[in-house]
Amino acid sequence: MDKKMQLLITAPLAATLFCIFLTTSRAADCTAGNEGDAITVDLNGRGHFTSVQKAIDSVPSGNSKWITIRVNPGTYKYRLPPSLELVTIPLEKPCIFLQGKGRHLTTIAFDSHQQTDTSATFTSNPDNIVVQGITFKNSFNRYWKQTDPPIVQALAARVYGDKCVFLQCGFLGVQDTVWDVQGRHLYDSCYIEGAVDFIFGGGQSFFQDCNMNVTVSLPPYNLRDGIVTAQGREEPHERSGFFFERGAVFGVGKFLLGRAYRRYSTVVFHKTKLAAGVAPEGWDAWTYKGHEDSIAYAEVDCEGRGSDTSKRVPWERHLTPEQMRYFSRRNFIDQEGWLSKTPVAKMLKP
Repeated sequence: MDKKMQLLITAPLAATLFCIFLTTSRAADCTAGNEGDAITVDLNGRGHFTSVQKAIDSVPSGNSKWITIRVNPGTYKYRLPPSLELVTIPLEKPCIFLQGKGRHLTTIAFDSHQQTDTSATFTSNPDNIVVQGITFKNSFNRYWKQTDPPIVQALAARVYGDKCVFLQCGFLGVQDTVWDVQGRHLYDSCYIEGAVDFIFGGGQSFFQDCNMNVTVSLPPYNLRDGIVTAQGREEPHERSGFFFERGAVFGVGKFLLGRAYRRYSTVVFHKTKLAAGVAPEGWDAWTYKGHEDSIAYAEVDCEGRGSDTSKRVPWERHLTPEQMRYFSRRNFIDQEGWLSKTPVAKMLKP
């Protein structure tokens, strides 16, 4: 690559990276809690509550110590009115550790498609939230029939707060499965399933050893094309982007790795195993065609049958080792070392 071309590729991204890492902490760290104060949720009444939401409601507002809510095995289902009870952690209740018994054993399920701000099975508003071993499922559209409504947004989870961790969790949906709204988040060893824009939003998030299953062509969906990400960075000065470290993207049918939900959309896959279903072009500028110079999409050292970048869009970025340094977990989301102060610090992969 000649020097002029390298500058054309590097300069816009350099400005993007500079803005990403001017990160200051919004949230104070939580202090250690008392193990004996853990709250247990059990469907059979063998705990403090039979409802996850009631357990959350029992946490004092303004709490500053880690409080563990253990959710025993079972599928916790919530239905529309008159018994509406979507699981929501209010803004005034940070420092909650929601601990399931494993994503194959503990599930929180809902079935709604009203709109993105009301249909999420699980909503986390405050800073400093940790979730381990729970699957969040929005079953709407997952098994629809030909006479049913078309595929629409139906969220499994939406995350607003800063300094949040999801460890060994599952997220099941079809369109807009995970709304990663804003803030710094770590998704470690998670399983995320969907067909269209199923990881989207303006978060600054690190996806480590996560498996993404694109269900675009599975019956009864039979959609033409799938899209994994729709990252929504709006301005060059914002601190936002999705970084995927290792893990895998697989599925049945053709799919894009991402499309630009906002003008400065930023997504990087590093050492990720990409299945053959990745469309040759890889990415789509969507409604920002003609503004591709502001979009930062890249694949670095990926493998698998879908990792051939020879036919990718010409504006895909080619990152240098120095640029990749900025995308380390420490530099990207953990500048103050907050991950080491979470209840799952010793369980996180390096």
